[in-house]
Amino acid sequence: QRKLSFASGTTISWLEPKISLANHFKNGAAQNFPTEINKPASVREEQSIAEPCQLTREPEEINPDEELEDISDDKEDDLGAVEEQRSVILHLLSQLKLGMDLTRVVLPTFILEKRSLLEMYADFMSHPDLFIAITNGTTPEERMICFVEYYLTSFHEGRKGAIAKKPYNPIIGETFHCSWRMPKSDVATDASSNFSAHSPSEQVTLSKDLEGQTELDYYTVKFVAEQVSHHPPVSGFYAECVERKMCVNAHVWTKSKFLGMSIGVTMVGEGLLSLLEHGEEYTFSLPCAYARSILTVPWVELGGKVNINCAKTGYSASINFHTKPFYGGKLHRVTGEVKQNTTNTVVCRVQGEWNSVLEFTYSNGETKYVDLTKLSVTKKRVRPLEKQGPFESRKLWQHVTESLRDGDIDKATEHKRALEERQRNEERLRAETETPWCTKYFLKEGDGWVYHKPLWKTVSAAQTQQTDTN
Repeated sequence: QRKLSFASGTTISWLEPKISLANHFKNGAAQNFPTEINKPASVREEQSIAEPCQLTREPEEINPDEELEDISDDKEDDLGAVEEQRSVILHLLSQLKLGMDLTRVVLPTFILEKRSLLEMYADFMSHPDLFIAITNGTTPEERMICFVEYYLTSFHEGRKGAIAKKPYNPIIGETFHCSWRMPKSDVATDASSNFSAHSPSEQVTLSKDLEGQTELDYYTVKFVAEQVSHHPPVSGFYAECVERKMCVNAHVWTKSKFLGMSIGVTMVGEGLLSLLEHGEEYTFSLPCAYARSILTVPWVELGGKVNINCAKTGYSASINFHTKPFYGGKLHRVTGEVKQNTTNTVVCRVQGEWNSVLEFTYSNGETKYVDLTKLSVTKKRVRPLEKQGPFESRKLWQHVTESLRDGDIDKATEHKRALEERQRNEERLRAETETPWCTKYFLKEGDGWVYHKPLWKTVSAAQTQQTDTN
């Protein structure tokens, strides 16, 4: 449900009408289809890039001052289209087999979520105050616990309502940029006060006051995501807070399978949190996601075991997202523990629901309850559409989004198909000419992808330069 990549190969042609590509959508804007139909202009640009083809051009740096607080509010609470088109879903299901890889299956447009998967990943940072507070932990134990607390609060905001819909599959080369501004007074200075959440009314006041603040009054968290590969579908994303010398880099490869009345999405990949003030690195993985009850009211469930580890300090955490058993049991249940590996001592236990209330019990006997439904969400800041580049998510998908908002499913399908057709043509031409794809912000390192200017490199370079000057 989180991401099913649409590509050439097996498609179910009855799902979407064949359309003329005479009015092709180039970089998200309507214009005439290029005369050289097998060689779009964007590919001709690609081929002019010198090899090796990784970041040979300096990528655009987005100035957070150009970003404005996001005012879009696309609530996903309309089930009418799904109810009306149940026969389409039934027909789709009749074509699928258990365990079938859905990567190349085209799904109907009416189940789309009006935003790209790259933008959905930004929701992991919806509580930047908790993210920044991790580095405030005075001991390695406190910092690991703070990270686990932040990690478990990062999933609920990604669901826009209770109904499961699917974000757009990012086009290769697509990017998404945003940032958050967090008043320094709102960031907890010690681990025990991490969750002193503001009420909704206070949050509105804070947002209004924020615009007039000077740079010294708030922290800035910057975020960038890029679709770095199409087969397999891999997304890279990176966030940093320069003032606190901390950043997180992750790459995710989504694998989707048909499970009967559910669709399962495995999130293959790894994230790395770097706290440069402490010289610590935390590796972490992501849970699987499931779209359940796809014939009635679809909803999202998380499942599987994830691990968080800091090799330097010897602290680790294991977290289990429990899927609901067939009979009885609670929904969205999560349990976990933080321990010191050397002594095998458990220093914190957690239980509860990842989208409701979490209970943290510490080794000193204290207990803390966190109600995620009452945690204030900081709105991200995004550049206005007119200032965005043609391959930025909102600009790229703007016509699909507008059509979905208007309830015009047929028009949304046309726009979406045109984008996918262009991607297929460009991919075919690259294969024929043996032209490698050029990423913009992320570099391939081993099995993973790393942001081209991670904070640990720039801080290290600055320190080296300062040493040389002295």
